[in-house]
Amino acid sequence: MTTVEEAFLRAFHAAHPAVTARAMAHGRAADGRSSYEILRDRVSGCTRVLDLGCGDGLLLELLGEQGRNAGRALAGLDLSAEELALARRRPGVDRADLRVGRAQQLPFSDGRFDGCVSHMALMLMSDAERVAAELARVLEPGGTLAVVLGGGAAGGEAYERFLRLAVPLFKAAPAEQRIPPLGDRRLRTREGFDAVFGPAGFGPAEWETVRIDLTGPPERIWDCLGGFYDFGPLDPAVTADLRARFEAESAETALPDGRIPCAMNVHIATAVRSGR
Repeated sequence: MTTVEEAFLRAFHAAHPAVTARAMAHGRAADGRSSYEILRDRVSGCTRVLDLGCGDGLLLELLGEQGRNAGRALAGLDLSAEELALARRRPGVDRADLRVGRAQQLPFSDGRFDGCVSHMALMLMSDAERVAAELARVLEPGGTLAVVLGGGAAGGEAYERFLRLAVPLFKAAPAEQRIPPLGDRRLRTREGFDAVFGPAGFGPAEWETVRIDLTGPPERIWDCLGGFYDFGPLDPAVTADLRARFEAESAETALPDGRIPCAMNVHIATAVRSGR
């Protein structure tokens, strides 16, 4: 059964396909990897991998490149048919098993995968315990779950400025222009993650917080921050005014080459499916 939250997410991604990849693909951690590449490397030893909330398929493409010589089998699940249409155009992803569906009712057999990844999607899902149970079902004992979760602003740059300007607008919007509550806040902390996934059969999560540098030209910074779900139902005039104010303030902090300093934190959680 589709929830109000899922209906909103489906409509948003139909209107804004590839929004997450556009926002984050260019970001880099201190070691030079993107958050997608970090997640790819967490399942480097897995040969049957599910990407949960796969979006436009960027992570699946990376997984396919990494596992090409080993004959890695890939699958992807997403609420959005529009996102999956983009995924099918990526090199190698057309051979993956791509399906429209819900994480609370995965259309895959028991123990099919030895790895599962999810990039900026798990924390948006309702009924977290059911999602955890389904992931435990489709992962074989010893299988690896690795996820990237939003960790908020990284300190003193454009992200904080954006939040200072945007949050009051989101809160002041009339009820019909506000998004439904999305996901489960517990999944943004190690303790909450373990509270959800431990009873489902996963060991304690390895938890790491990584700073992702998103610094770039003004239009790319807006593509990143302007992709917030809260903008979906907001009056376009309000969004346009916010963008003008944000870009004017951000220009004051521009680097000599015109780029705007910006960063965000992500949490990377890795847990192993316990044996029976």
